[in-house]
Amino acid sequence: MKFPVIHLSFLPVGGMAVFPFIFLKHAELKLNKQLIHHEKIHLRQQLELLIVPFYILYLLNYLLNLFYYRNHYKAYMNIIFEREAYENDADLTYLSRRKFAAWIKYLRPSPRKI
Repeated sequence: MKFPVIHLSFLPVGGMAVFPFIFLKHAELKLNKQLIHHEKIHLRQQLELLIVPFYILYLLNYLLNLFYYRNHYKAYMNIIFEREAYENDADLTYLSRRKFAAWIKYLRPSPRKI
């Protein structure tokens, strides 16, 4: 499935998926296959949750993590949706065999605190 990739220089991060778009801070990041794949994983997650519930769960998970870790970076890296995306973004074939709602297995705490 193709998604529009849009360059937004004011973006506070390198890449962001907001269904149905992938936003990138720098135009040359369009060549970064791993980053694009990471964002496509998020787009699949968003579709599975019918978009709006994804953002609610994402935010709630971040806030719970922030309370637990007391650190923005650790809270972000332990969001269930980010854990799935980071763990699989280097495998460019992942989405072709990914099971529906694969992010659920990341509800379990990470074996290591990032």
